Amino acid sequence: MDVYDELGVRKVVNGLATVTFLGGSLMPAPVLEAMADAARHFVDIDELQEKVGARIASWTRNESAYISCGAAAGLVLTTAACIAGTDPEKRERLPFTEGMRNEVIVHRCFRVGYDFAIRQAGGKLVEIGDEHGAGPQDLERALTEKTAAIFYFYNPSRMAGQVPLETAVAIARRSGVPVIVDAAAQIPPVDNLWRFTALGADAAVFSGGKGLRGPQSSGLIVGKRELIKACAFNACPRAFIGRPMKAGKEEIVGLMAAVRWYLDLDHEALTRSYEDRVRFVVEALGKERHLSARRDFPSEAGQPMPRALVELDEKGAAMTRDRFLELLREGEPSVALAAGGTSGVYVNPQTLEPGEELTIVRRIREILGGAGTLRPGGV
Repeated sequence: MDVYDELGVRKVVNGLATVTFLGGSLMPAPVLEAMADAARHFVDIDELQEKVGARIASWTRNESAYISCGAAAGLVLTTAACIAGTDPEKRERLPFTEGMRNEVIVHRCFRVGYDFAIRQAGGKLVEIGDEHGAGPQDLERALTEKTAAIFYFYNPSRMAGQVPLETAVAIARRSGVPVIVDAAAQIPPVDNLWRFTALGADAAVFSGGKGLRGPQSSGLIVGKRELIKACAFNACPRAFIGRPMKAGKEEIVGLMAAVRWYLDLDHEALTRSYEDRVRFVVEALGKERHLSARRDFPSEAGQPMPRALVELDEKGAAMTRDRFLELLREGEPSVALAAGGTSGVYVNPQTLEPGEELTIVRRIREILGGAGTLRPGGV
């Protein structure tokens, strides 16, 4: 019996994604061990942040790095850094930014709910283009003396219609405006840890608890030294906009361990394991009554990872796709999958532990009244 059994909280087989409402991802042993080590002593948090940041920056080919309390907190801190910098009077006024450079440019065609974090810090969003896209001229026209930053919410499958990042950087440089990339879910690929800043972005923000498999309540900001310094200036333990977004010593050290663990992975082998799980699901379910299955690519976040798309014949199965998902969540064990298309579900291998693909296939067959012997590599 573990703590979840004791509390009566159901454990979930997560074939959906590294989503926050399911806890992000599972931390590997080196991360858990590092967090336990960090919990045993008191340290100066600013010193810890500085030294962990320097180490991660050296590993990821960046000037500097900072650990935030999740990627959304990273967006708040980078916005605060762009608006207030290291000015103590401006810092004290946030999020009330009237009279400051407080406008943040975003693409209208790819607005996301996470841009609330920009507004939380006092940023005033300025949209460029329309629902179909924007061009360089739209960006140039939007730049004024009140522009504090340009933000990109990066997803490779949704970048068509947006001003290419390299072009935006070149335009921004002429006005001295920083460019920030929200890349929260853009691990993998591993080289994204330095790709955006190599293209000229002043900072990129990643979730610590998704592909990096660090603490769920951690985020990573990498980028230019002065901007990272301003992030720290506006962050906890100081009693200003970043105070409620506390990254503890355990999260700071845990994410450092997660970055090292992730960089050391055999990424080709990891990709093959994803392909193997997807192939198993497709072969196991592709010939079931009322189902069809195929490999789908890329992932929901545009990451270079496969998924299995399982389509349900709702009429033949006498149930809707939504009811199908409900039955998966309500059964034993509980299985979480994502909706796909009008009648499909996605099986995402990234969050599956070895063998859980068998559990998913078994549960689907039970719901549809199928049977059969399951074994790894066979159906």
